[in-house]
Amino acid sequence: MTIKDTGTIITFQNTRFGYDGYTVIDRLNFTITAGDYLCIVGKNGSGKSTLIKGMLCLLNPLQGEIIFSDGFKKETIGYLSQETAVKKDFPAGVFEIVLSGAVGSMGLRPFYSAKEKRRALENLETLGIADLKERSFSELSGGQQRRVLIGRALCASHSLLVLDEPAAGLDPLATAELYTLLQKINAEMGITIIMVSHDIEAAAQYATMVLHLQNKQCFFGETKEYLNSAIGKQFLGTEKEDRNDF
Repeated sequence: MTIKDTGTIITFQNTRFGYDGYTVIDRLNFTITAGDYLCIVGKNGSGKSTLIKGMLCLLNPLQGEIIFSDGFKKETIGYLSQETAVKKDFPAGVFEIVLSGAVGSMGLRPFYSAKEKRRALENLETLGIADLKERSFSELSGGQQRRVLIGRALCASHSLLVLDEPAAGLDPLATAELYTLLQKINAEMGITIIMVSHDIEAAAQYATMVLHLQNKQCFFGETKEYLNSAIGKQFLGTEKEDRNDF
């Protein structure tokens, strides 16, 4: 089923996900609109990664459905997984990795087109890493590597990025730079961002919407509403206490 293009990209309708009949996350009823910057939060085991798999159509719903807008191609979602984010030793160059994001749209063509190469160069410029074009990925800092991987995701999609803990393992300065960069991609390029994050304080500075999961949908709405909600205040307070324990 699809929905007509009214600005809505994806709708979850009474959706439930799980494995082998076991429910991991239930009662999903929310809509992602073009231009949203959605932050998905929740404790470990709350169903965030399972939801992302469902969103990428790697996992079928046990109940309900996911409705994509007319003309939206699921295979063109730009995705940065948590696993990809921590790999440091890709034996490839920066431009090669960024350009590889276009593979999904090549069909049977054996070579990249001039348009795809031009887009990869533009993404390098946008991300502030054009000067790293000829460098080896393994030689870069963690923050630079993350920008390269986001560049690859941008080559895969003109409209939607899905990022699973994109700041994982980065130092505070690189994390702040990453969030600023994602805000630029969202605001200036008009690309919808869906981001899983534990760092609600940082994410709340930029995200326009929040989805809080606890093996079910506990909150969905604007960030300012979430921060003033009981569950938002409780979660933010718990996160602060966890950090103070170290």
